[in-house]
Amino acid sequence: MSAPIRILIVDDHPVFREGLTQSLAAKPGFEVVAQAGDGETALALWARHRPDVTLMDVAMHGQGGIETTRRIVAAYPGARILMLTSSEEQFDALESFEAGAAGYVTKTSRYEELLAAIRDVHDGGRPLSGSIAGRLAASPKGPLSHRELEVLGFLREGYSYPEIADRLAIAERTIRAHMTLIKEKLGASTPAQCIARAYDLGLLRRQADPAGSERASTPVNKFSDCRKRQ
Repeated sequence: MSAPIRILIVDDHPVFREGLTQSLAAKPGFEVVAQAGDGETALALWARHRPDVTLMDVAMHGQGGIETTRRIVAAYPGARILMLTSSEEQFDALESFEAGAAGYVTKTSRYEELLAAIRDVHDGGRPLSGSIAGRLAASPKGPLSHRELEVLGFLREGYSYPEIADRLAIAERTIRAHMTLIKEKLGASTPAQCIARAYDLGLLRRQADPAGSERASTPVNKFSDCRKRQ
């Protein structure tokens, strides 16, 4: 009989962590070796337990799940991390995979789908929730790349092509080339139509403004590391 899959659960909601731990303990073939409520604790527990699969939330207090994933994978390239999150935004999925995650599953998934995703990640697969996969494939000519999402986000904030080029440290003609591809992928003819289509597909994140109403925004990291990722 094969050894159980050893799991580290990282989530800042203790009730969710405990409930998932009990559910997995009731299933043969799974063993939760540790729980963490924040990124720093997750790093320490990963080093101590070397789990087969880590279930990682995206949004957590303090260091988020994507940055925690990036740090774990940088230190331990063989780490297998499955994002388990409420976020169904394409940007979060792309950021997670770029950070080194092996899979991305939403908390609205069926329990059996989660179990299958854990097994898949353990065996070297890259599972992706159906809702996210649908959005990634929603564009007629393929999903937007990470860089294309960055360009579109800056455009939404009112930056001109030269200003975007300066912020991303690339040529203006490259920005225009990105926009040509964005238009093709979104089936749009103008930047304004691209932005509207991106809202419809959930590609641009929305957040509350100080008055409490919802407004469209670029991703929360504000592209602070754009110059590092050309």
